[in-house]
Amino acid sequence: MLGARLDGPGRQRQNARVPDIHSKLEPLRQFMESGIPYNRFLGLQCEVLRKGVCVLRVPWRDELVGDPFRPAVHGGVTSAIADTAGGGAVFTMMTSAYDRTSTVDLRVDYLRPGPAADLVCEARVVRMGNRVAVTRMHVFSGELPERGSEAYEKPFATAQGVYNIVRAEASGR
Repeated sequence: MLGARLDGPGRQRQNARVPDIHSKLEPLRQFMESGIPYNRFLGLQCEVLRKGVCVLRVPWRDELVGDPFRPAVHGGVTSAIADTAGGGAVFTMMTSAYDRTSTVDLRVDYLRPGPAADLVCEARVVRMGNRVAVTRMHVFSGELPERGSEAYEKPFATAQGVYNIVRAEASGR
């Protein structure tokens, strides 16, 4: 599949001359789910991965409780899914499979306690520069609401991430 580009779910356009990150979305999905030990520990699942967008899910389990009196999800799990989704969205915008990104800044606003249910985070790239990217994330419990719906306007947490970008050509790769 090296050199093929995905033009939609399950469709390929052959004979792309230069391998790019968009032809690598399935390996990126696999890496995010099982190549990072913490993500694997969380049981993180990548539900949507397309240019500028990443939707992740962490299935609920009792070990994720941070407040046993409610019970509510631990804030560290919330920030982890937001940061990972933001980084995933940035990776979908990369021009080379060898480009890299790392978190520079992450701000998480905990708007209400996260219920004891699956966590779902949608991340979107707001700005993609040559050296820095900015993303916005919404974290929900249960299912991802339809964009623009009343439920979409009520995440239990929001986040904004700033990511450093190292281009393959700048790193000598």
